[in-house]
Amino acid sequence: MRRSILLIVAAVVLVTAAPVAQPAHGPSLDASRLARLDTVLQQYVSENRIAGAVALVLQDGRPVYEKAVGWRDKESGARMTADAMFRIASQTKAITTVAALMLVEQGQIGLTDPVSRFIPAYAKTTVITKTPGGGTAVVPAKRAITITDLMTHTAGISYGTDQEVSSLYQAKGLGPAAGFGWYTADKDEPVCETMERLATLPFVAQPGEAWVYGYNIDILGCVIERVSGLPLDEFFRTRILEPLGMTDTYFFVPAEKKGRLATVYASGPDGTIVRAPDGSRGQGHYVDGPRRNFAGGAGLVSTSRDYARFLEMVRGGGAIGDVRLLAPRTVALMTHNQSGLLHNGPQMGFGLGFETTEQVGGNGLEPVRGFGWGGAYGSVYRVDPSGRLVLVLMLNQIPNATDIRTTFQTLVHQAVLP
Repeated sequence: MRRSILLIVAAVVLVTAAPVAQPAHGPSLDASRLARLDTVLQQYVSENRIAGAVALVLQDGRPVYEKAVGWRDKESGARMTADAMFRIASQTKAITTVAALMLVEQGQIGLTDPVSRFIPAYAKTTVITKTPGGGTAVVPAKRAITITDLMTHTAGISYGTDQEVSSLYQAKGLGPAAGFGWYTADKDEPVCETMERLATLPFVAQPGEAWVYGYNIDILGCVIERVSGLPLDEFFRTRILEPLGMTDTYFFVPAEKKGRLATVYASGPDGTIVRAPDGSRGQGHYVDGPRRNFAGGAGLVSTSRDYARFLEMVRGGGAIGDVRLLAPRTVALMTHNQSGLLHNGPQMGFGLGFETTEQVGGNGLEPVRGFGWGGAYGSVYRVDPSGRLVLVLMLNQIPNATDIRTTFQTLVHQAVLP
């Protein structure tokens, strides 16, 4: 065991200490500038603002920076390692969207198809609205919710924590009853049962009229199950994870790998970390839960290396090596704004599964056409096509009151030189 740990540490040192590879053309990364990350990441740990994290940067598909800092479990003295596993929450959404688009390319799903074609419970949805007297009323949706509405978060579906609907959602085991709304790892039922129950509740905006973050991609996961005839975990494993060599990505952690799962912390009132209780949501269900609810919107556990490989496939136009999952034109659709000005426009947009940068300054130093997202546990990822970069920062801290996500991105982009 001690020899294995030494080998892991040695591998990290080799990656971080090696000179940054210089591409034959285009922007390159200055090694001395990139090394500023070492000091800054360690500072967050030393100041007790985070317990630990793993940062990984690829250029042209090769690791040019990899650093594990702090603790996987501070109380037990377990140091963070590059192969640590993290709850990636909403980073699951991009993988689910890719899975659905694979079925689109096979002609089994249409982007403009109504969701009710696959889940009849969505044939007649409703929306809660405010009345002139200050009350609320439930009215029929003006049109059917489509697959594209789900992928762009323009279906009007929230996580049910809104004041107007929270009590209704809680009564159905959703919204406030599901922790932060998105958490379903503790549910002892298939995800389609959960999503059919969701269809009976009012949504918070009319389809196509607002960008509303919510259960959209969980519904999409149910669509994938209905179309493919496979549980979502099996579709992921056979169609995406195994072909890409993503050997550490699961909905629920195998027993033999549970020792690599990062402990969940939270930013306390004074900004320093507090360990989440062992029995709380997020701490144990990904290991010891019912293992039945495969949440396409927020359910996966993964590593920085696995997730970076997935992103490199997207950056490569749907292929990595001799493995192709999507066509370049499909990836272009994913990574260009499809939501008009509904999502933080005009500086930022939202494609199919990804937030997109539309103007310089929209996301710090990130150039136009950059795309990415993050997870509720504090993780973040971005892809910079012009710099040929993939950026991944993994940590498990909820809530995360630090600015580590934006600082990480800034320190990578400031190292990009002509």
